[in-house]
Amino acid sequence: MRNESAGPGVVRRARMIDLGRDEALALLATAPIGRVVFSQRALPAVRPVNFAVHGPDVVFRVRGDSRFAGALDGNVVAFEADQIDPARRAGWSVVVTGLAELLTGGADYERLLAVAPVPWAPGDHNRVVRVRVELVTGRRISRRT
Repeated sequence: MRNESAGPGVVRRARMIDLGRDEALALLATAPIGRVVFSQRALPAVRPVNFAVHGPDVVFRVRGDSRFAGALDGNVVAFEADQIDPARRAGWSVVVTGLAELLTGGADYERLLAVAPVPWAPGDHNRVVRVRVELVTGRRISRRT
């Protein structure tokens, strides 16, 4: 930990806290935007999406005919979201890892389509991706006086 001066007579110390699974998933659910980490042509790629946490899963919409959708379906992906306060130099980050499924119809599709937010990106995002979360890690950094 490094001490930092926050003004005359005030010293703030950073504290890094590992989050438990439940707290990490609860924080993840509060973020409006997350980043999907996937493989594209055998290289790592990252794409921002708006999403929802539904039970233990992360869900979001994609265009069914996109390369992005094809790169996700049936593959292990990571998903990250955070909230950072640069002025306070504090915040949190959560990363989940799991198998991504592209849903195109059926009861699960209809149920998750209703939960997944409408994407900010233009186009017909008519498919749902469900990431079945297996691994969850999270950290919070806070300042105390």
